[in-house]
Amino acid sequence: MSENQHSRAAQAIGSLLALVLFILLALATMSSYLLYQILKPPRSPATVDISLLMGHPTVFKFDMPAGGTREGWFFPGLLNGPTIILCHGYGSQRADILTLTTALQEHQYNVYLFDFTGHGAAPGRTTLGFNETAELLAAIRGLAKRDDIDRTRFGVWGVDLGAYVALTAAVQDARIKALALDSAYDRPRDFLLIHVSQTGLGSLPGVQTFTAFGFRLLNGSHRADPPVSDLLPRLAAIPKLFIETTDKPVLSTETLRMYQAAQGPKFQFVDNLSYAEMSDEDRRNYETQIVNFFSQNLPTGSQPPR
Repeated sequence: MSENQHSRAAQAIGSLLALVLFILLALATMSSYLLYQILKPPRSPATVDISLLMGHPTVFKFDMPAGGTREGWFFPGLLNGPTIILCHGYGSQRADILTLTTALQEHQYNVYLFDFTGHGAAPGRTTLGFNETAELLAAIRGLAKRDDIDRTRFGVWGVDLGAYVALTAAVQDARIKALALDSAYDRPRDFLLIHVSQTGLGSLPGVQTFTAFGFRLLNGSHRADPPVSDLLPRLAAIPKLFIETTDKPVLSTETLRMYQAAQGPKFQFVDNLSYAEMSDEDRRNYETQIVNFFSQNLPTGSQPPR
């Protein structure tokens, strides 16, 4: 091969390497931006004057694992009765589930709801369930210091992000006695990739890989956390209601798979729409299902209401 041919070959290889590097940098940049957008969803903190809400709620704060406090709303039910904690979903906030709060409080449950980090009034970046599990556990520890509730019996309702958190927290705190799980997922990475696919960019080669890699780097301390499917045998004694929502087909399939893998006591129902998208009538039917589940599996007792 002549010197000119060597030179042209070297130039071609150099150009190819530069093109590959440019493509990789472009994919990495796109994936980083996409990851940021998913982990920092738009927040619209609700401006709610709780003194105007039905049910006589009060502000109750609990200590956060990393320091500081988090504010939540406590709706009183039966004196020394169980408490149900409502865990909102991704991109939602506590104010979006007030009607479910009312339905449960009308059946004499104490009800507590708060915003996860990165949602509603709580700034920061969501971890899609990793750190949020510690937030729920901290809320239970805080509530268990009250002298007007049953400190040993809690129920948890959660949707997508909230459902993952409810499952992982129940493994760690035996005071959780019943779980209502709407659109659950196995691992935060799975939920991340669902959102990547929904952007339309997930079909580009490498985007899902780069995004998942970035998410793993950000949450390296949770690298050894097992998927929910591995935890289900440890929840065998807890009544579990699995709710499949057909307008979320991937999560519906995941929830069905968990229901089939879980040991009883377990229950199931299927809905057509997400809670936030339901009509008033559909929402009332949904809330009836939730109330009936907790009434049968976390009875309030017979003490007089406040």
